[in-house]
Amino acid sequence: MSGILLTTLAGAAEQPNFLLVLLDDSGWTDFGCYGSRVQTPNIDRFVSEGMRFTDCHSAAPNCSPSRAGLLTGRTPSRVGIYSYLPPKHVMHLRDEEVTAAELLQSAGYRTGHFGKWHLSRLGSDQPQPADQGFEYSLGTDNNASPSHLNPKNFVRNGEPVGEMQGYSCQIVVDEAVSWLDSIEAEKGAEPFFACVWFHEPHTPIASPPELVSKYQKLYPELNAKEASYFANIENVDRAVGKLLRAVEQRGLAEETVVFLTSDNGPLNDFSSVGLRGKKSNVWEGGHRVPGAFRWPGKIDAGSECSVPISGVDYLPTVCDLAGIKTPEEIALDGVSLVPLLRDGADSLRREKPLYWFFYRLNPSLAIRDGRWALIADTNDAGRPKSHGMVRDDMARIKSSKPVEFLLFDLDQELSQRRDVAKEHPQVFERLRADAIRMHRDVVESGHRWDIPADYGAKNSRRIWDSY
Repeated sequence: MSGILLTTLAGAAEQPNFLLVLLDDSGWTDFGCYGSRVQTPNIDRFVSEGMRFTDCHSAAPNCSPSRAGLLTGRTPSRVGIYSYLPPKHVMHLRDEEVTAAELLQSAGYRTGHFGKWHLSRLGSDQPQPADQGFEYSLGTDNNASPSHLNPKNFVRNGEPVGEMQGYSCQIVVDEAVSWLDSIEAEKGAEPFFACVWFHEPHTPIASPPELVSKYQKLYPELNAKEASYFANIENVDRAVGKLLRAVEQRGLAEETVVFLTSDNGPLNDFSSVGLRGKKSNVWEGGHRVPGAFRWPGKIDAGSECSVPISGVDYLPTVCDLAGIKTPEEIALDGVSLVPLLRDGADSLRREKPLYWFFYRLNPSLAIRDGRWALIADTNDAGRPKSHGMVRDDMARIKSSKPVEFLLFDLDQELSQRRDVAKEHPQVFERLRADAIRMHRDVVESGHRWDIPADYGAKNSRRIWDSY
């Protein structure tokens, strides 16, 4: 961040702490409080103590873009994060982008990041967590390796630490709690912003054997992979419980705004019951995720909200709650959720619909405006593409245009099987025009990466169809 003038709003209340808890590939129905058979008592209790969102969305349907949207408040393709970051790729979260961590740090917050990073290559000349506003970090480029158990690829403040004992979710929480104790020991009065970004339940999965055995006995119909997944979610629940207890035991609960969600949809059908699509898809199942905010005494316990929200709303929300004015020169795509969280409003004023774009998949574009979901291909739909982004993709993204539109009324049908465009022609034409305009604006704004011609040149290519 450079040249940003930070302004604190006059009359702002005492600044709260912020804790952003993120699961990786966890779906809309993975927790007990969202209808899962997995036992998640800690997450269920947390959700019951705050506001549960039934129409919460990740900023993107896959990993790196979603994380970029959370930290910047901007549609990921506008930021130039068009897909996940493959190994040794030039794409990354650029230093020119302004993150929530930078804004809060400039306002006096202590900042820490713990877990999966996946916004640049750690230990490279690409911007590191410290460059994006995090004074302390323990993380990995991408997934825990070789699995969640005893991972060997953690990097602490720029230095590889070698093999760490235990499960990744517990390692990450232990580090975050240790950091909280260290800043408390310094006896400063500064608030904190901590990102705890779990690797679970992204593959390669490793789960405690006793939990796997538990689910095999509870649900004999589960295969080994499914039982391990159930166990993985419960293991994360244990870690979440440990983290929240640490906050409570230190007398910080009433001063801390906690948001818990997932970076995108799942790979399992049972993790997105009732929705069409999975991870990477722009159907609802690719980006509708669990989401809940807790702030005791400020957000009503046991409340529920059905207003659509997105990961891009996180930065405007924390800035609003902290009394920080976002820099006017930054084009944000999200809006503050404070009217919903603190004021009990039943709607949000958005100047434009929510928007998702993933160039590799067909369909590749979606927008949401209240009950309405518009889905579209782009004019690049017929071109075979490799899994990781290559040089050809960049020019095609820049020239892409939405085509072949479908309209769905989610109040009538969540499963997105019946196109209602002919029944609601005025809605269809309005949203079609919005989609064309927004997509043109986003892809024109997005950074153009100079991907080497030989990067991924030998990768296999295919049509990625999710119809």
